[in-house]
Amino acid sequence: MSSNLGEGSLVVVTGAGGPAGSATVQALVATGATVVGADRSADSLEAVRNRLGDAADRFRGDVVDLLDVDRVRAWADAVAMSHPSGSRRVDGVVHLVGGWRGGSRFLDNTVEDAAFLHDLLVRTLQHVTLAFHDDLLASPRSEFVIVSALGASKPTAGNAAYAASKAAAEAWTAALADSFTKLQKDSGPTAAASTLVVKALVHDAMREASPEKSFDGFTDVADLAAEIVSLWDLDAATANGLTKVLAP
Repeated sequence: MSSNLGEGSLVVVTGAGGPAGSATVQALVATGATVVGADRSADSLEAVRNRLGDAADRFRGDVVDLLDVDRVRAWADAVAMSHPSGSRRVDGVVHLVGGWRGGSRFLDNTVEDAAFLHDLLVRTLQHVTLAFHDDLLASPRSEFVIVSALGASKPTAGNAAYAASKAAAEAWTAALADSFTKLQKDSGPTAAASTLVVKALVHDAMREASPEKSFDGFTDVADLAAEIVSLWDLDAATANGLTKVLAP
């Protein structure tokens, strides 16, 4: 269990219905924390709840369109006001909204794909960080986390749109970390923004669908979830602005 998580903590997971989101919800709930998950699919959120078994009462799933900035702000207000302490705050936001479009050639990239990925990987991030910024600062120890890809710093021809969006997401998160540093200069660091970098993610369904593949260098979603939870064990000054590569 993380020393800075447990009963009385409230953590938000966006993209909670996906494989990485589900694994992260399970890992956070296992610490005793209360988790609010956001996803576009009510069915996916219900599946996450069902996997939690007896711990399901520590999870709430909300259907939220993260591209609707007004909806995100209203949702963030409601979440922060629901903190178990009775005070307005959140102790973490794990942003796991993801997706991919691309090809093998540079000309496989399209403007439409670039716009789609910008909305998915950057716009949702912007809306979420702007909505939860002050509530993260109100916590005695909070984390904001994104997961990026090696391709952001080593873009390939067919991956241009994806790599550009991931690089933008990394830059936005670094700017959030800088905001935390400046605003906590006198009070001391309590909030941190961190980036975990993977080659790619793998989960059991992928292995079952392609048993012949080795998935060499891929990070299992359960291992990713454990890395996410471990960030709360770092002091905020160390975690803030941290970029940790999990892939070779």
